[in-house]
Amino acid sequence: MREERSDMSEDEDGGGGSAKSRGGGGAPPPFSDQVLEIVLENVLQFLSSRRDRNAASLVCRSWYRAEAQTRRELFIGNCYAVSPRRATERFRRIRAVVLKGKPRFADFGLVPINWGAHFHPWVSAMAAAYPWLEKLCLKRMSVADGDLSLLAHSFPNFRELSLICCEGFSTAGLAVIAEKCRHLRVLDLIEDYLEDDEDEMVDWISRFPETTTCLESLGFDCVGGAVNFEALEALVTRSPALRRLRVNHHVSVEQLHRLMARAPQLTHLGTGSFGSAAAAAAAAIPQGGNNVVDLVSTFAASKSLVCLSGFRDMAPQYLPAIYPVCASLTSLNFSFAEISAEELIPVIRHCHSLQIFWVLDTVRDEGLQAVAATCKDLRELRVFPLDATEDSEGSVSDVGLIAISEGCRKLRSILYFCQQMTNVAVVTMSKNCQDLVVFRLCIMGRRRPDHVTGEPMDEGFGAIVMNCKKLRRLAVSGLLTDKAFAYIGKYGKLVRTLSVAFAGNTDLALMYVLEGCTKLQKLEIRDSPFGDSALPAGLHHYYNMRFLWMSSCKLSVRGCMEVAQRLPHLVVEVIRERDEDDDHEAVEKLYMYRSLAGPRNDAPPFVEIL
Repeated sequence: MREERSDMSEDEDGGGGSAKSRGGGGAPPPFSDQVLEIVLENVLQFLSSRRDRNAASLVCRSWYRAEAQTRRELFIGNCYAVSPRRATERFRRIRAVVLKGKPRFADFGLVPINWGAHFHPWVSAMAAAYPWLEKLCLKRMSVADGDLSLLAHSFPNFRELSLICCEGFSTAGLAVIAEKCRHLRVLDLIEDYLEDDEDEMVDWISRFPETTTCLESLGFDCVGGAVNFEALEALVTRSPALRRLRVNHHVSVEQLHRLMARAPQLTHLGTGSFGSAAAAAAAAIPQGGNNVVDLVSTFAASKSLVCLSGFRDMAPQYLPAIYPVCASLTSLNFSFAEISAEELIPVIRHCHSLQIFWVLDTVRDEGLQAVAATCKDLRELRVFPLDATEDSEGSVSDVGLIAISEGCRKLRSILYFCQQMTNVAVVTMSKNCQDLVVFRLCIMGRRRPDHVTGEPMDEGFGAIVMNCKKLRRLAVSGLLTDKAFAYIGKYGKLVRTLSVAFAGNTDLALMYVLEGCTKLQKLEIRDSPFGDSALPAGLHHYYNMRFLWMSSCKLSVRGCMEVAQRLPHLVVEVIRERDEDDDHEAVEKLYMYRSLAGPRNDAPPFVEIL
């Protein structure tokens, strides 16, 4: 149930449309036009926004060419939206690439493991086309050790690698990156799934250069096995530029103390277990002395820290050690720490500058009230569930949401898991926090109404889309009728991402959204009563969207086939995981996305492309 804990942005694809629609192709321009294109290239090189660049490429043929020649960063929000060959042929001077694979519902286990999103075709194409590639960020991709090896050997200037929610690789692949990428500045592993067994792990930390390194950021908190701590300590020592360090749960507070002493310049720290070495299979460290006092002095010496995360297997007695840096913290992540309100309140009272706060619902409403009273500059709040099952009691409610809305008026983004909610609380938030860009309220359980009145949650979500004029991302839940979706279609004109679970009465709900939300890019729906008659409502808009995902709805193959026939350049995938005896007409999962490359050729047997 827990989604990825990353800050990765969710904007649309860069450089999407076809060459024909953008005026591309044809014979080279005459000499006078070449001069104008040179001038234009010198202007466009200062254009940094992806959306602005996409708009510029639509002006005419010469702008299309000039924009492609000056683009240095490439964002592809769906690895199947364009072929690697097409992307590398159009953009020839790329230095940085962001590439995304599986749809976001993969984080909830709704996308089969072997669905696809393989990195190999992309790294092969980039190895030939982009010899000067420096930065690569992959999200929800299947990455093999061989892919990492090819990457390490193909780009002599390579500097930054971020893998977010990726799978398929192991520490053997990391060892090649560490050894061959001599200019590496960033290696961030975020919520990845490594393939190592405990006895097969490679000592990849020891593969970094033995001389002074260029490392600025190193994160491996998702790596399951222990690392060579002596090698890690030596690496930190010979990395004077290191500013961000996130260690895994095998690193104890005693070891953390040693690492921090070697790197007082850190600005971002992931603490690891935040428990005693006695509970971890760590290197032998003298246990004498007051470890808490030592840790307090270490944090006090870390004058640059602005972000703290980690705190897995947290021992509460160590929490006071972070007091010296709380006043300067702008980001604090307790989303893996089972912390109570009594333990949180003394910490949060020191955090007057906090802008980003992630926490488990074990803090209860009392903890959120303390946050509201102290963190007046808070911009982002995420409250995750300790127990995501429907019958769990839950620890936060409408009381905590109201407190946050009243105390944190600068809030821009909220993700809130709870078991019960009221329309009054959501309406209050819509009035107090009108600058909200992201509102994700996840009422766990199926179709739960306002727990005070028993009414649907329609008016609450209606108030959010009416009063929060900047809203871009919305997740709805609870008992919602078609009326709520009528509000969304009418007022949610800037919404780009909409997530729906266990909501709606009829196909009208989906029709309201598809016809009204003209900026919609990503629509993901699960366990809702929407069927074939709603799909045609989006025919005018599907080509402009990045994807539509529907699972456990009331779709049929016939209805999906109608969309595929009327929009031949839209890829319509039906995912089947049931036994052969089940109804072949019913669609268990539907994934539709725009693509310039046509249907993919690596679909597994359980994926049928209509």
